[in-house]
Amino acid sequence: MRHRIRWAACAVAVLALSGCAATEATSAPDAAPAKVEPVSGSEVSKLTLTPDAVNRIGIRTEPAGPTIPLSAVLYDKDGKTWAFTNPEPDTYIRQAVTIGKVSGQVVTLQSGLPPGTTVVTVGAAELLGTEYGVDGG
Repeated sequence: MRHRIRWAACAVAVLALSGCAATEATSAPDAAPAKVEPVSGSEVSKLTLTPDAVNRIGIRTEPAGPTIPLSAVLYDKDGKTWAFTNPEPDTYIRQAVTIGKVSGQVVTLQSGLPPGTTVVTVGAAELLGTEYGVDGG
């Protein structure tokens, strides 16, 4: 019986201490959360975020069709409409879209995105701020 109590106490101690172990950061502490690169021949930039930045913002994406969620649509200072695409993991590029009709939370596109293009549905405003160099602090 005493052996069982010792083993149980040991198991509890191991489980409690395992939560105190140091973990490896997913990105270097000095690494910038975003890298902004111009897209040649375009007025937009390519944004590459660290995985931590993607998680912190809570970015979500969905494939585009002739319709996209209203939450994916951005308006710039001139009233142009845009959506951020996600061509590869943790990388986002703003692309012009032409809206045909808005019905509730769904936008029908006239042009701008090939069917199946993945668009950002959560976090697009933060990406736009990053592209324009707006500091959130």
